[in-house]
Amino acid sequence: MSITKISLSGMFLVGAVYLGVSAPSKLPDQQASADGACSYAAQHLFEGVNAINDVARTLYTKNIVGGGLKAGLKFGEDWEQPEVEKGPLPALFLRLTAARLERMPPQLGLYLGSDEPINKSNLFSGKQAEAFKKVKETREPVFLTDANENAVAMYPDIASVQPCVSCHNNHADSPKKDWNIDDMMGATTWTFPSETLSADTLIVTTEAMLAAVAEAYQIYLDKTAGFSDPPAIGSAWPKEGRRMLPSAEIFMQRVRQDVALQVVDAMALGLARKINGGTTPCVL
Repeated sequence: MSITKISLSGMFLVGAVYLGVSAPSKLPDQQASADGACSYAAQHLFEGVNAINDVARTLYTKNIVGGGLKAGLKFGEDWEQPEVEKGPLPALFLRLTAARLERMPPQLGLYLGSDEPINKSNLFSGKQAEAFKKVKETREPVFLTDANENAVAMYPDIASVQPCVSCHNNHADSPKKDWNIDDMMGATTWTFPSETLSADTLIVTTEAMLAAVAEAYQIYLDKTAGFSDPPAIGSAWPKEGRRMLPSAEIFMQRVRQDVALQVVDAMALGLARKINGGTTPCVL
């Protein structure tokens, strides 16, 4: 078996274990000696965590918000108010995930920006505004370095479900009232304090993203516990006539299941390029 195949097989084994129901509590000891000789471009990290965000947000939007509305649950901007019996809208779920991520050591930043945002603080400016124009033209991700030498990635944020379109069109502060399905509404933007990172940091940071999603969803579940008619928490997903929500464990099992190959592909692509380029392969 070639070095490439051996290394990639190891990468897929690590990915399978890591993206299972529970992530490993301790990374391999041999990684410490490899860190100095091996590094990934931040782009490979961005590809993996953006896939996690896409899967989690789509699952939340279609199955939790979409199914929840049919089951009689409510969602809105004022969901955090103590007396309000609502859950976060999809964009606010992303913001909640980003807030949890900020508390974790890898310093991975996440936010949703636009050239026509409801919240003016999400308006792109400067170098990122220029990059967003390119994203909007091509609908392809753009990678750059900001003034602080942080690695930045911008991915197109496409309107894929009607609730998002309707919310923006009907919002009093929205500068645009004619959004349609498949319109590009903005860009999911990631920042990382270095253009390269070790294999150890790649895995730890990806794990942090999964943990942030799990914490954000659990915060919503905790909120529903105080409702006058709280939904049952278990293994079922909400739909018409079924006022139930999946537990955080069930929700994350589905996220990991749907995103596993994309995350491992992002890791493997970086490793393959190193091997094919003649550089030292990462030891995992």
